[in-house]
Amino acid sequence: MPQQFANALVMQLPALRRYALALVGNAALADDLVQDCVERALRQSAQLRELPRISGWLRRILRNLYTDEIRRGNSRGEEQDITELADHVELSAPPTDVGAARDFVKAVSRLTPEHREILLLSSVEELNYREIAEELDIPVGTVMSRLARARERLRSVMQGEGAEIIPLPLGQQHPVSKDRK
Repeated sequence: MPQQFANALVMQLPALRRYALALVGNAALADDLVQDCVERALRQSAQLRELPRISGWLRRILRNLYTDEIRRGNSRGEEQDITELADHVELSAPPTDVGAARDFVKAVSRLTPEHREILLLSSVEELNYREIAEELDIPVGTVMSRLARARERLRSVMQGEGAEIIPLPLGQQHPVSKDRK
């Protein structure tokens, strides 16, 4: 394995973890997804023709793994994630900081995976509409409308108006639709 590829891969890990966390909404599942992504990237490193495109290539691998996991979860049925017990009142100590950052993280976790993904790619990864459209294989207009809806939904949730939005654990989410609206 060339050293340049290894260095580039390591540099992408924080962004890759953010992306995984935005997709699954659970740190333990996100870490597993990133590990699987790195394994596949190492096995398929010869397929990457241009090293500067490694971030999009890795996100595509991670997204495909995520979609595969959703499909597998739907065929297995409902599972109970034991990491949910970590936040159980009787089993945890009260939080020391209940500030705005925690409220924001809760609000983002209440968005749909598609909205979290669009917000992450646009705001955190700073991709433009065209780059997002290419990466997700959707029209630029769809990117723009999803981003507008994601921002509006986040604003509503932060203002307490979005009580009907409930995130689903990884094994219970619907597969990514073909039209990806």
